Amino acid sequence: MHGTIPKGHPHEVPGMEDERKSGEKKWIPKLIAWELTRSCNLDCVHCRAAARFGPYPNELTTEECFDFLKDVASFSKPIIIMTGGEPMMRDDVWDIAKYGTDLGLRMVMAPCGFLVTEQTAKKMIEVGIQRVSFSIDGATRESHDNFRRVPGAFDSVIRAIENVKKVGLEFQVNTTITKHNLHELPQILDLVIKLGAKAYHPFLLVPTGRGAELKDQEISPEDYERTLTWFYEMREKVPLQFKPTCAPHYYRIFRQKERKKGISVTPQTHGLDAMSKGCMGGQTFAFVSNTGKVQICGFLEVECGDIRKEPFSKIWHTSKVFQEMRAWDDYNGRCGYCEFRKVCGGCRARAYAFTGNYMDEEPFCTYQPGEAAKRAHELRKLKYAEVK
Repeated sequence: MHGTIPKGHPHEVPGMEDERKSGEKKWIPKLIAWELTRSCNLDCVHCRAAARFGPYPNELTTEECFDFLKDVASFSKPIIIMTGGEPMMRDDVWDIAKYGTDLGLRMVMAPCGFLVTEQTAKKMIEVGIQRVSFSIDGATRESHDNFRRVPGAFDSVIRAIENVKKVGLEFQVNTTITKHNLHELPQILDLVIKLGAKAYHPFLLVPTGRGAELKDQEISPEDYERTLTWFYEMREKVPLQFKPTCAPHYYRIFRQKERKKGISVTPQTHGLDAMSKGCMGGQTFAFVSNTGKVQICGFLEVECGDIRKEPFSKIWHTSKVFQEMRAWDDYNGRCGYCEFRKVCGGCRARAYAFTGNYMDEEPFCTYQPGEAAKRAHELRKLKYAEVK
């Protein structure tokens, strides 16, 4: 599953005006990744869902999908990322997309490519889909197909991109970065620009699902830092929106570099090209599975609720895990006292994959916070203990 962010414009969601008046933080979802189905026509080595053709039992019915969207729209207006598996393998995908559009939600889609013809691209426009994302994980046909483990996958993505371009539908490209394609990044970026993408979202591998078998393919913390620095350096040199994802300490690097230039950072927080902070899981982002299970993101496989048992709106406001995600000062280790904790937060899923505790510090960050930050954190904990 990869995120898709649509056409940007300043946008206020319910609760923002109240937040400004009261000075109190209101937690409102801005992005929801929704796994419509686990059925898929690819067999990707990194797949979070370890998805295959299916069919999968007990997936949400059309009516349950409508109820979910209606509940979301009752308290927020997030971007809904229709993902999978392959979302287009659901017969009712167009009905679901149109229903969300009619509710005022911003519907986007992350298809694999094989099913995107000029006709289905036109259908996307008809039902109000604002952007689609495609994954390109290699600069060549051979490199991409080896990663996706399906012959013809690369050609299918290129055809799909040409088809959405014909109908004027905006698209972005995602890349999952591992040791296998790290050296190809400049060539992949050149290809993405040549194809005419609106945005490029490189993802840093999170070892869950089939990706758990790729722990040895995760780039080193040092390469991670160098790669994120390269992203920063390239962002002003390319004619598209460039947003690293599942790479929370990019937002620390971004601020460090901008401050050195004397630039005050005021990130865009709404719209399809929003760039606000690192890990948004449980804070402005959530994931809903094909059977209605709610998680802070698709990579942290800790259930936070079930929309078949209670509304998503209730889960969003009351889930214990969501509450923990919003308490940055309570994170363990460096993530709890780092001066960049509110804009980075570390990857909670990566911490969980490596230590079994999603509150632990990000294992792939090389940054060492100052001693003053550490002492301030210890003082806060002491005061909190006294109050208790």
